[in-house]
Order: sequence, then C-alpha cells, then structure tokens
Amino acid sequence: MKSWVLLCLLVGGYLAYLLLGSLVVSTIESPYERQLRKDLVDRKQQFLSESSCVNETDLEEFLAKVINANKFGVSILNNASNESRWDLASSLFFSSTLVTTVGYGYTTPLSDTGKAFCIFYALVGVPFTMLVLSAAVQRLMATFTHRPIRYFHVHRGYDRKMVTRVHLCVLTIVVLIFFLVVPSAIFNAIETTWTFLDAFYFCFISLCTIGLGDYVPGEQSDQFLRQLYKVSVAFYLFLGLLSMLLFLQTFHKAADLHGLTDMLFLPRLADQEDLEPILETANSSLTETEPKRPFNTDTQPGYESINR
Repeated sequence: MKSWVLLCLLVGGYLAYLLLGSLVVSTIESPYERQLRKDLVDRKQQFLSESSCVNETDLEEFLAKVINANKFGVSILNNASNESRWDLASSLFFSSTLVTTVGYGYTTPLSDTGKAFCIFYALVGVPFTMLVLSAAVQRLMATFTHRPIRYFHVHRGYDRKMVTRVHLCVLTIVVLIFFLVVPSAIFNAIETTWTFLDAFYFCFISLCTIGLGDYVPGEQSDQFLRQLYKVSVAFYLFLGLLSMLLFLQTFHKAADLHGLTDMLFLPRLADQEDLEPILETANSSLTETEPKRPFNTDTQPGYESINR
C-alpha cells in the first residue's frame, strides 16, 4: 500500500511539474508571439498598400507555398544556403539524427518513397543505435566509473559513498565542460548568427535527444567546409550521447548506493517458480516440518549385524 501511495505522489508531482512548465512557457512566449503576429500583419498591409498591382489572394497563395517549402528546409532567400540538403554529408547528418532520435525536423523527406524508407530505416536503426550505445557505455562504465571508485575505496581506504559522490561531481563537471561549454563556444564562433546562449541551448537540446529544430548547424550561406562541418556535428552528437548515457548510468549507480532507488522502486522479487521444487512428493511436507534429530551411533547398525 505504501508503494502505491508513493507512486501516486510521484505522478501528482510530475503532473504539477508539467503544469508549472506550461504556465511559465505560456507567460514568457505569448507576448512575443502576439508582437510577432502584429508586426507581420502590419508589414503585409504596408506591402499591399504600397503595391497596388499585387492581389491579396495571389500574395496569400505565394506566402503559403513559401512557408510550406520552408518546412522542408527549402528557402528562396538570398542569404539562405543554396546547396542541396541531400548531399552525402547532409544525408549522413540526417541519418544520424534519425537513428539517435534527436530528429530536428528541419530537414525532412519530401517524397512518399523517402518517408517509407525512413520508417523501415528507423525501425532497424534505432534499436541498433541503442545497442551500440549500451555496449559502449558498459565498457566506459568499467573504465571511468567502477575502476576509479574501486581504486580509492580499496587501495586508498576512503568511504565508498563519499568516493561515489566526489566521482559523480567530477564527472558532471567534465561532461559540462567538454560536451556543452566547449562545443557551445565552437558553435558560437562558426555560426555567426548564434549567441553563446543559442549554441549552449542547441547542445543541451541535442544531447537530451529533444531536438526542437529551431537551431540547426551548417545552414548558413557560403559556409566554409560545410560538408566536413556536417559530418563533424554528427560525430559530436554520437560522442555527446555516450557522455550523457555514461553520466546517467553513474548517477543511477550512485542513487542505488545511497538508497534513493529503494525509496521509489519496488524491491526485486525472486521468481517464485524458480524457488519451487521440480518434483513434489507426498511426504515433502512431512520432511520439511520434521525436526532434525542428533546423530546417535548407538542406534545405528554396525558391521556385526551383517549376516555372513
């Protein structure tokens, strides 16, 4: 009964957390949305008033086609990249975001054949990617988590819980610096329209496999070594996912050691079928309840009782 009460509290807290996030996001973003819509409407009316030869219906149809093409990553602006989004490097970047479930949604297949292929490709690629990541993280855990903790606990004599806490803090700092801060500075230098906050936001959203798609690298016009840049970003995403999984696995082990998971999860119950005897006899209940008597040598038969 206690476990169900705890589960209800967790679900209630989760729903409250979702409600809090929706209220905060709505409060922050709604004014910007209203202002942007007002600016666009005013700009459209100004354009129609200054261009009397343009029909409003034709303009609406043209804008609808432009917006629909932009959903597939196709733009006709002068400052947009005119290179194909389906060259080998861009396709590799798309495939990596597909099988790692990052899925920015900025570049999507245009044809029905491409959509069908993505379904079957992801059907195999997503489990395959999870298998590769799990196998790699298992070996990284042995090298970067279990071995340091065991060394300081066994050979140095430090308390295991204290060593685990310090190791988790060090690992957090390493992941934060080398997979979030440093890549953010690199993206900020390469992507001229991104601020450092935009770059850090992109790295965090990507490594958490959220992939909102509002920031996608390598989409500026005349970008230096764009194809190599795309491949490098795909490689960074894979290494970043490894680091995040390593951090989560280490955090889970630390939570187990400090008893946090015992408060939230049910205990691991042994399989009752494995505990039952394979063959049951009629006297099995009697043998289990019969008390054990001490061995008495006087009452046991000897060699003299054997008939010759």
